[in-house]
Amino acid sequence: MKPRVYIARGLPEEVLQYLEEHCEVRQWQGTQAITNSQLATELGDSEGLLVTGTPVGDEVLAAGKELRVISNLSVGYNNLDIDALKRYGITASHTPYVLDDTVADLAFALILSAARRVPQMDKLVKEGRWRKGMDSVLFGVDVHHAKLGIIGMGRIGEAIARRAKLGFEMDVAYYNRSRKPDVEEQLGIQYNSFGELLQTSDFIVLMTPLTAQTRGLIGEAQFAMMKRSAIFINVSRGETVDEQALVRALESGQIYSAGLDVYEQEPVNPEHPLLKLDNVVTLPHLGSATANTRLQMAYVAARNLVHALTGEGETYIIPELQP
Repeated sequence: MKPRVYIARGLPEEVLQYLEEHCEVRQWQGTQAITNSQLATELGDSEGLLVTGTPVGDEVLAAGKELRVISNLSVGYNNLDIDALKRYGITASHTPYVLDDTVADLAFALILSAARRVPQMDKLVKEGRWRKGMDSVLFGVDVHHAKLGIIGMGRIGEAIARRAKLGFEMDVAYYNRSRKPDVEEQLGIQYNSFGELLQTSDFIVLMTPLTAQTRGLIGEAQFAMMKRSAIFINVSRGETVDEQALVRALESGQIYSAGLDVYEQEPVNPEHPLLKLDNVVTLPHLGSATANTRLQMAYVAARNLVHALTGEGETYIIPELQP
């Protein structure tokens, strides 16, 4: 008998076909993203669940009487209540590795866009305001040979560092909860204390997961430590940054500019003060958003679900839930 699974989001047709070959599949049919209350109602006797973004905690887990496995279609999993999963004895997986290079590419797109003021210059040309002799109006900041500080040296951090060293000959430093001498030697990068990195970096890229320790990690005090010429990039999670402190730092010239792909509330309120500032590049949380990467992520999530339910094949279990 095939295991019963519930798919709480749309999937590419070929991925859905793969799941249907191995499981009895029911899928959310709503036009909007499913809420956790709707998910609790929909689960029924499903043994497996594939989800993205929707919070999964006591309400959902209590409703899923037969639930054994959750597959999160994301490398991050802050939408899952890990303590609740442990209490209910439910395992969960995520989708690491496949999106590392794509997110690193986007981090560098933000670095270059914020440094060379790409959105502002695009707007200037399109609005017909480009004139000869206005050179200083067009000035930005050099990326090559500058110091890049990376907060969080996981796989994506390593991919960013590799691009910085090989492509732009940058001086790369990192801060991480545990030092990585092998990565330092391999990539030719250096370890800095948190404070030293903030004080000395020309570009600061935040790449930490969202945890109780990293929530609000960058705020008023941290922006005050940065160079006034610093460019701050966040491709981690929005809640790792105090956005009001960031707005004040940008408005006051405490830092030069910022590039953001994530926010405390998503989608961003159109009236948010960040959207009124010229010295911040704002993207709609598209870190892994290429067709190929999203397809591969969906396949990994589907295989995780099938492998965990059948006990056959590799499954990327979330680290905190590994036996």
